[in-house]
Amino acid sequence: MKNNLRLASLSIATAISFALPALAAETAQDFVTKAAIGGMFEEQSSKVAQDKLQNQSLKDFAQKMISDHGAANAKLESIAGEQKLQVPSDLDASHKSDVDKLQSAAAPVDAPYADMQKAAHADAVTLFEGYAKDGDNAVLKSFAADTLPTLKMHQEMIDKVTASAPASDSTTPAATDTSNPAAPVPGANSFTEDQAKSAIAKAGYADVSALTKDDKGIWRGTASKDGKSTPIALDYQGNVVAGSN
Repeated sequence: MKNNLRLASLSIATAISFALPALAAETAQDFVTKAAIGGMFEEQSSKVAQDKLQNQSLKDFAQKMISDHGAANAKLESIAGEQKLQVPSDLDASHKSDVDKLQSAAAPVDAPYADMQKAAHADAVTLFEGYAKDGDNAVLKSFAADTLPTLKMHQEMIDKVTASAPASDSTTPAATDTSNPAAPVPGANSFTEDQAKSAIAKAGYADVSALTKDDKGIWRGTASKDGKSTPIALDYQGNVVAGSN
């Protein structure tokens, strides 16, 4: 019976150890690596997205990420150098893929950028809280504790921006469904003419021509599909609507 209890306890302990947050840093080098990658991602993604954002509050948030994380990244690099620890020079594959998605996406990118920043800051707060409490390097523990309030403030900012943003700002432009909505939605449109043409083409149309943006922010023109020419419209959400002129 005692042996069975010991085995059961060991099994529970093993299960708990595997349930620990993936971002918990076990060593100083582990913390530096994860913190540096997280900070670089928040800065780089904000630089890439800034000119493609529509919501002004989100633009302001992106600028703050560039400023705050640029400074934090520089401080971490300096501390790591003093502690003889290695700082990664580039993002890992997963974070680089997210930055590439923002880079290649047509504007606006408000929704994917906001989602990425929410996830990144949730991870960062978990990492910094854990290391500030249980870290194995006194200098880095102090850095984590000092930086944590800023990360939490960023987290509150992005939550507030997305909570107060109109529905239009949280909709990812995805010009793939020509039946939704039934009519183009008016609103401030940040698509350029070339981006509008590209979005309409991705929705399955060819020979996109005569595009002009009306006073409601809707790109209108003509295009062909299945050999037939039709009026076409693209709204600021990325919805492509045929026969709407």
